[in-house]
Amino acid sequence: MTVVTGFLGAGKTTVLRELLRQSQQRLAVLVNEFGEVGIDGQLLKSCQVCDEEEAGSSPTIVELANGCLCCTVQDDFLPTMEAVLEQADQLDGIVIETSGLALPEPLLQAFQWPEIRHRTRVSGVVTVVDGEALARGEVVADVNLLEQQRADDPSLDHDDSIDELFDEQLEQADLVLISRADRLSEEQQRHAAEQLEKRSHFPGVMSLPIRHGQVDPQLLLGLSRDEELVSESEAHDHDHGHEHHHHDHHHPELLSASLQLSGRWQQQGLESVLAQAIETMGLLRLKGRIPIAGKVLPLQVQAVGRRLDCWFEADQGSEEQLNLVLIGRSPDQSSLAAQLKSLQA
Repeated sequence: MTVVTGFLGAGKTTVLRELLRQSQQRLAVLVNEFGEVGIDGQLLKSCQVCDEEEAGSSPTIVELANGCLCCTVQDDFLPTMEAVLEQADQLDGIVIETSGLALPEPLLQAFQWPEIRHRTRVSGVVTVVDGEALARGEVVADVNLLEQQRADDPSLDHDDSIDELFDEQLEQADLVLISRADRLSEEQQRHAAEQLEKRSHFPGVMSLPIRHGQVDPQLLLGLSRDEELVSESEAHDHDHGHEHHHHDHHHPELLSASLQLSGRWQQQGLESVLAQAIETMGLLRLKGRIPIAGKVLPLQVQAVGRRLDCWFEADQGSEEQLNLVLIGRSPDQSSLAAQLKSLQA
């Protein structure tokens, strides 16, 4: 599950449309925007990726007619999710576009319901923010339009201010996308990123300026939010993933690289090497598996920004094969291979 949130007009639907065009995954999309239902669905269908005839009676895009997932989630969301999950064997993932007026946290809590908790996993929350508004020191382009949306939505039962809602969206975000970067100068992009840094309860959360809604699907869909999956011997070390770091928000075009090596590795010191690679190469994403000496199961590696999680879990990979994917400013598989060589068993 990937949750995409952001205020009306921030650019959520553009991001989803580009995701469907570029992703090679089979995705179900749930659209939930009071007052915009039908419009967003038609925009997404215009991507020409979603074949309604193939989908039959269970369309790829499901439009929730009620406005706010946080308030009416049990009435509409649960049966919708159960219906979508009936197609689980045909899907690689589910993406939910929430109403910008919905609080993200109650939706995330809804995934703990017994009916779906063992069938879904929230991989990440992506918050789309209006870059032009942020550059002006504002959180939304048209406050009056957003307030009108609130007035027209009878399902809302919270009265949080616009600023409080924006802060909540940032607090829950694993990735923040700053839209319309093509309309901003470098100075304006810097100012927008600074505004995020000042407001966020989690300074240093990964943010990325985007143009025309385009973002690497591997980054958008490959987030890792599951905090229970940690190294069996070094779980106490993972609090560093929640430290407050400041880092460069102005990323040029993302590059990707992959690394495959044969053998097994010593676990001690391994996370330090990976953390250093993330820092020096400006990686936004690092994922894969590493065979560990003396362990039956391979070490699974997932990093989003500077948050690094490692745990032991079975997979379909070779017992003696390291596989890593690096996405960021300057991924260098040769350099990482050289660093890993010293830890090879």
